[in-house]
Amino acid sequence: MRFSCISCLWLAVPLLWTGGLNANDLSPHYDQADRIVVIKSERKLSLFKDGEVLRSFDIALGLVPEGPKRRSGDFRTPEGHYFLETKNPNSDYFLSIKVSYPNAQDLARAQSEGVDPGGQIMIHGQPNEPKFSALREQGLDWTDGCIAVSNSDMIDIWLMIGDSTPIHILP
Repeated sequence: MRFSCISCLWLAVPLLWTGGLNANDLSPHYDQADRIVVIKSERKLSLFKDGEVLRSFDIALGLVPEGPKRRSGDFRTPEGHYFLETKNPNSDYFLSIKVSYPNAQDLARAQSEGVDPGGQIMIHGQPNEPKFSALREQGLDWTDGCIAVSNSDMIDIWLMIGDSTPIHILP
C-alpha cells in the first residue's frame, strides 16, 4: 500500500497536537557553517564549522579561472578573504548569495591601476533561463566570474550559511 503526503500529514497532526512531535522534527536539520573555503584549482567549495568540513561541493568558475580578478570583464573569479553579504531568492540564477568583492584591497589596487574592479560576484545555481549548453553547465567553467554549483547543492549551501559568513577564495 502506498501512502500519500496527505496520509503522512494525518499521522503527524495528532502527534503535533499532543506534544509528541515538534514541528522542527518534520524538516531536516542543517548545521550552520562558520566559514567557507573555495579552492579554485580543485573546483571545490567547502563549508566548515569549528575547523571541520561539513560538506564539500563541486563548482564551476569564471571563463578565465586562473589568477585573481583584477577588473570588470576579465571573467576571473576573485581570490582573497571576503564575506557573504545578501541572499537573493529572485536571482536570474537558481538562488544567489553575494560575495563582498571588491574589498578594500581590491578597490585600492584597481584605483592604482586605473581600472573598474568589477563586482556582483555570487555563489549561485544554474541559470533560470539557460544560456549555454547543458554540457557546459555541468562541469566546465562558464560564469562571468562567479562560483556556480548545481541547484540541489545551492539549496544546501543556502540553508547552511548565515549572514556575513566569511569566505576564503584560494588559487
